[in-house]
Amino acid sequence: MGLLECCREEFGTADLYEVLRVRRKASESEIRRGYHKVSLRVHPDRVGEAGQEKATRQFQILGQVYAVLSDPAKRAVYNEQGTVDEESDVLSQDRDWAAYWRLLFQKITVEDIKTFEEKYIGSEEELADIKQACVDFRGDMDQIMDSLLCAKYTDEPRIRNIIQEAIESGELLPYKAFLMESDEKMNARKMRAEREAREAEKTRRELGLGDKPSDLKALIQSRQKDREKEMDSFLAQMEAKYCHTSKKRKKDN
Repeated sequence: MGLLECCREEFGTADLYEVLRVRRKASESEIRRGYHKVSLRVHPDRVGEAGQEKATRQFQILGQVYAVLSDPAKRAVYNEQGTVDEESDVLSQDRDWAAYWRLLFQKITVEDIKTFEEKYIGSEEELADIKQACVDFRGDMDQIMDSLLCAKYTDEPRIRNIIQEAIESGELLPYKAFLMESDEKMNARKMRAEREAREAEKTRRELGLGDKPSDLKALIQSRQKDREKEMDSFLAQMEAKYCHTSKKRKKDN
């Protein structure tokens, strides 16, 4: 069975972009981020014994999908013809996809995240990222907030002000999705974020954890599902933005 058929059978679509949940015009970093987020959900190390076989199969397929879309030449062929080269070495069934994944995504500690947040929030880099996210998602605040590094729901007023000022200065287009967002949508986003924050606080209290980095690490490790929501998105984005290890090694070869 070919890659496209496998995608349809395991993920309900033969569209490689839909499998990684990214847009067809996604940048290289967006594709990398999409691969990381989706593959984390089915990583064999994160499922029970009963789901190992299915998770391993899906994990291998995702690695093949990323191998195609991360290669400019193979991606161009897929975009133009809707086909992939099944005989390509990068789609080898014998490849160690777990090792390939670890090569792409080096481990980042909680302490690394805290240090990064302190330097990033309020920086020129964050300002540029906010404006770019507004352009990429055409003013949709749900997607903007989900995509930004280190962004919490309490940051939304600050982020909205940055976008509003950029629109008024002519730096950004007056996107309808931003200017005419309904109160219902804004409230739904706020309620969703507050609910997640309450769940995190409840778990912290139940475990008797404090605010030290070691306590935070223990909290994250104890909440696999919540960690995926709260931490994996950040890790994927930061790695996509700053980790180029795989590219360098590929060039060295």
